[in-house]
Amino acid sequence: MFRFTFLLFMSLAFRGVNAQQTVNKIAFGSCGLQLGEQFIWNNIVAENPDLWIWLGDNIYGDTEDMDVLRRKYQQLGDNQNYQYLKENVPVVAIWDDHDYGVNDGGKEYPMRKESQQVFLEFFEEPSSSPRWSQEGIYTSYDFGSGDSSVKVVLLDGRYHRDEKGTDGDVLGEEQWKWLENEFRNSTAKVILVGTGYQFVSDKHPFETWGHFPSERGRMLNLIQETEVKGVIFLSGDRHFAELSKLERSDLSYPIFDFTSSGLTHANNIMIERNPHKVARYLKRNFGTVEFDWESSSVILKAHKLSGKVAFSQTIQFEELGW
Repeated sequence: MFRFTFLLFMSLAFRGVNAQQTVNKIAFGSCGLQLGEQFIWNNIVAENPDLWIWLGDNIYGDTEDMDVLRRKYQQLGDNQNYQYLKENVPVVAIWDDHDYGVNDGGKEYPMRKESQQVFLEFFEEPSSSPRWSQEGIYTSYDFGSGDSSVKVVLLDGRYHRDEKGTDGDVLGEEQWKWLENEFRNSTAKVILVGTGYQFVSDKHPFETWGHFPSERGRMLNLIQETEVKGVIFLSGDRHFAELSKLERSDLSYPIFDFTSSGLTHANNIMIERNPHKVARYLKRNFGTVEFDWESSSVILKAHKLSGKVAFSQTIQFEELGW
């Protein structure tokens, strides 16, 4: 346990993240084409977040050639506005399909091991990190302490995932065991679970945990069985911002899923059924999660390209099982 804690601390310290600090704001987003101006990063920095979370499609790689993949990552890395983000905000990341290497891809992608290495190189993963040796890029981070504590859990929904429509596996057994341990041992007030594609919205034809109903049910059962509190899902992929809320009699508290997608391009004509929808914004956006520790609440905000708030939702900790 000591060695793992030490490695985690070193991993965070390498990125400029202080695991002991109280986090007041986290920003996140997805779907960033590596070409173009990308001035949205300046408005993200202006929000003064303590952390930036990439939720996938961090670039559009779509290749089995790792040299091509590296060049596309480098295009992002060379962007002056993205460099400005990195200079001012610690960055952590997971992938989705396009940066993984293939659209809608899963474990059938033949270059998944090699792609994992390229991902870790670009995001400057410390050499001591377990992510270099494990199968998949899942990881977690803990911030603050006591009543001001946050856990960030980042899932890999690609490396072990079966094909869409099979109702097969999503995370793989090792990742499921790891996640159960993360939930059982957590004392965080809020647990942000990052996943590349939506968890709650399940009626549309695009990628969603709803295409794997057994795995979606397994996740909900795990939350119930471990009695973990404070879980909020963060997701990307869809090229719009959306807040969904799942309420069922067999759940001890509602499950929120906050989607932010479309840093550089968005789908502004999307019309689809989501019976769990609380709010939606159909243009370029990024998301923030703010913590009001004094009032025991968390505020979810979708921001327009300009940085102005498109929609906002305040959730009291008691609504998250506390």
